Amino acid sequence: MGGDTVREKVLQIFDEARTDGRSVLFEHESKRVCGLAGLPVTTFRVAETIEEIVEASQQIGYPIVLKVISRDISHKTEVEGVLLNLMDRGQVENGFWQMKANVQKYNPKAKIDGFLVQEMVSPSTEVVIGMTKDTTFGSALMFGLGGIFVEVLEDVAFRIAPISRSDAYEMIQEIKAYKILTGVRGRAPVDIDALVDILRKVSDLVIDFPEISQLDLNPVIASSKGAKIVDARIILENPQQ
Repeated sequence: MGGDTVREKVLQIFDEARTDGRSVLFEHESKRVCGLAGLPVTTFRVAETIEEIVEASQQIGYPIVLKVISRDISHKTEVEGVLLNLMDRGQVENGFWQMKANVQKYNPKAKIDGFLVQEMVSPSTEVVIGMTKDTTFGSALMFGLGGIFVEVLEDVAFRIAPISRSDAYEMIQEIKAYKILTGVRGRAPVDIDALVDILRKVSDLVIDFPEISQLDLNPVIASSKGAKIVDARIILENPQQ
């Protein structure tokens, strides 16, 4: 994956997280790693103050998504720490103060490490791409549709990395809900090649960096014009293992 400069930048992100006492990367750190791997992540900025948030929102362009960054909060949605489709400065400012209040109510001791401002991606078909380490076989890649298909039906496909392009196509075609991706009931088919490209690059990433013990891209918004990673999470191996 890339040259020495890219590798150095990824390892620097890992080292900074570990120096901070974290094995779980913040979302923006995970997205930076993905971006360095050539993966299509949403445009984003990290901000600390309301003034920086407003400036970032204007740079990215409305509508935007606002997310809290906190090492003390595992699931941002549980504390209403994610606000979607903010259309102007007023909504951003109101959302900022409400989000801080929500976090304070959930955990008064929670440290807010900042805020993530990112572009709002138009709704389309959601897919999930992930990786977990298997002690016997190594890095197991996973692909499935998002929402109920993963949570209830467990409609997913697995392969052991590294994978080829044909392996990636097979993974996608293997899920029961594959027809949804090809277009049903008036829905446009999604760009399958874009999903294959993401799977291949994730495979390369986890092979090149065995420090990664878990990776979740959820959701990835797939449309007829490509695919974009909306949320990303990377967990590092314990260096003592």
